[in-house]
Amino acid sequence: MQVLVIGSGGREHALAWKSAQDESVTNVFVAPGNAGTALESKITNLSLDTSDFSKVESFCKEEHIGLVIIGPEQPLVDGMSDYLQSKGIKTFGPSKAAAQLEGSKTFSKDFFVKYGIPTAAYAAFDSYDASINYLDNIEYPTVVKADGLAAGKGVLICQNKNEAVSALDSIFKDQAFGEAGSSVVIEEFLEGEEASFIAVVSKDKIIPLATSQDHKAVGEGDVGLNTGGMGAYSPAPIVDDHIHKKIIDEVMKPTMEGLISEGSPYLGFLYAGLMIKNDELKVLEFNCRFGDPETQPILLRLKSSLVDLCLAAINEQLESIHVEWTEQHSCGVVIASEGYPENYISNKEVQIHPEGDQDTKLFHAGTKLVDHKIMTSGGRVFCATALGTNLKEAQSKAYNLVNKVSFEGAFYRKDIGFKGIK
Repeated sequence: MQVLVIGSGGREHALAWKSAQDESVTNVFVAPGNAGTALESKITNLSLDTSDFSKVESFCKEEHIGLVIIGPEQPLVDGMSDYLQSKGIKTFGPSKAAAQLEGSKTFSKDFFVKYGIPTAAYAAFDSYDASINYLDNIEYPTVVKADGLAAGKGVLICQNKNEAVSALDSIFKDQAFGEAGSSVVIEEFLEGEEASFIAVVSKDKIIPLATSQDHKAVGEGDVGLNTGGMGAYSPAPIVDDHIHKKIIDEVMKPTMEGLISEGSPYLGFLYAGLMIKNDELKVLEFNCRFGDPETQPILLRLKSSLVDLCLAAINEQLESIHVEWTEQHSCGVVIASEGYPENYISNKEVQIHPEGDQDTKLFHAGTKLVDHKIMTSGGRVFCATALGTNLKEAQSKAYNLVNKVSFEGAFYRKDIGFKGIK
């Protein structure tokens, strides 16, 4: 069987790498992929315009693709899954309607309220003046979010009214997030510890994946601007058996049932970003795809076939699948370009020393091959990922791998996993 993975980031490198391990898979295509996928055995990068769904369809039929896995959010929100499935191509990813859970924060917040899913208090605005007036009626800190897709960077935590005004100026007037900022959600600031709960969903059936915890802030100690994620580890100690059951009962099941009642049953990875404090949990956001960088440490721990899992979900046979995980812990550290998550410079040549350890894996994200040289091409460039008997050992191995990578302007957080170790 041949598999097609859509996307170019670290998540897609991990999805392709894991798919290629399956004995039934002869080749994995990645469109467009990155330097890491180009260098893997059994994986081929494609120069394919993935915004043209008919071209993707033609390729799938010509190459007899048995499974398409859509990695990033934009093609899901644009309806790629609907289109390919309507052409008889087995595609793992939610419909355009279901992907609105991520595509619009206003939609998702309204959905949470409608179906009794715990979340922060909020108000939504498509007018600058109305949003400014609202700032006199709330407590601080507060959170200002661009409504649409902003690559994980459209969330601004504001300590006072002046910062909230600046955030709204940036979104509405400066159009810092483009179309994603045509409307905003202003919501209550929640205290606690964040965790990522990711599951494979097929209508009313769910298989939870290994728990994980992301580090969103750019700076050590979780300070500074929000990013797409500076590192992650798995499992997340904060999600014990009791919290795990609460997430299933209070978040995942009502979401699946709500989408079914809305006429848009879910198929794909469903990611709940949660804030947990003592025995209480609230949903910060939903993502309608595997998280990045959570994908990398989670898939490093997965012993079962990713391809079989995706196909079982598509064929509505999830109950027949048993997923196995290694007992080892994993840690992934993002290596980014100087200036990220704001303006950064690309096209820096990368030097990589041999990895050497079978318990480590360097996943590429913002890289490309130019004349057989690896060059940077994005803000998040790599995720250095490792397994260990405990989190501290996994963390140590991941940072050893980080030290084998160098390029001008490279930076990374030096405390990924500190919450889990603490």
